[in-house]
Amino acid sequence: MRNVTPIVSGASAASRPTRSAHVIVLANEKGGSGKTTTAMHVVTALLKAGQRVASIDADCRQKSLTRYVANRRRWAKKTGVRLELPTHHAIERANGSSVDENEAAEFSAFAAIVNEVETCHDFVVVDTPASDSYLMRLAHAMANTLITPMNDSFVDFDVLANVDPESFEVTGTSHYAELVREARRQRRIVEEVETDWIVIRNRVGQFETRNGRNVADGLIDLSRKLNFRIADGFSERVIYRELFPQGLTALDTLDETTLGARSSLSHLAARQEVRQLLDSLKLPVDERGQRRAAARAEWFRASAEPLDSHGLVAD
Repeated sequence: MRNVTPIVSGASAASRPTRSAHVIVLANEKGGSGKTTTAMHVVTALLKAGQRVASIDADCRQKSLTRYVANRRRWAKKTGVRLELPTHHAIERANGSSVDENEAAEFSAFAAIVNEVETCHDFVVVDTPASDSYLMRLAHAMANTLITPMNDSFVDFDVLANVDPESFEVTGTSHYAELVREARRQRRIVEEVETDWIVIRNRVGQFETRNGRNVADGLIDLSRKLNFRIADGFSERVIYRELFPQGLTALDTLDETTLGARSSLSHLAARQEVRQLLDSLKLPVDERGQRRAAARAEWFRASAEPLDSHGLVAD
């Protein structure tokens, strides 16, 4: 597989638009780490903050984020509930006769989407496949913020680094960590910017365990070597899996109208987890978007109330 330099849509850093969207990439070469769930919650949070958000599903095979967005659109139409939706794009899988032909086709599709959305949105959120592919490397090359979810396990930790089986000390970095390191290095050279890399711990147990302490200590050690930040992600809660068919998130109003059932304490706890994670990401949400969100919320509230016809209708 050829190397990828951090140049989007064939334009150099000097020739790119002066205002472009902040790109958030969700990536991990191991499946089942919570990339799509995290991506959808980040998208929804930004939309609720009044930001203009585009989402790109770069997982040509699974298309989990695409289905999540489609479920949300369908559920909003069925229930009549106003649910925020991103401008969504999915990259189709190329089926040419050669690897080079497929990579060229997928690059063209990716570049066309980025060209379309990067100057008219505040954020672009990219969900990537759980494999080392050309599209996955392209996404890393353009990330302003890179989020790597991982389960609280040394099976997931192995994607980032190797550890001593007795002391659990980090003995070397793994293939994915090296991929990220190279993508960040190239981006510094070409665009003179640093990708903010955050590793989030998902499925952390409610009670502290020896395994959990060892994973946490290993991440702290590794973060110093690779210059990434650590954040707490989502606990092992059924709610995150239950909401997918309706396209809902823990940040939505989960009442009988929206969810079809009353919200529970688990819903509230999940919402608090998501908010804490979003705070730790430190995304550049602008004030103009926040004002748009406040104005939109006021309009929704006012439109739900009956029109006051006093003084408008003659006696």
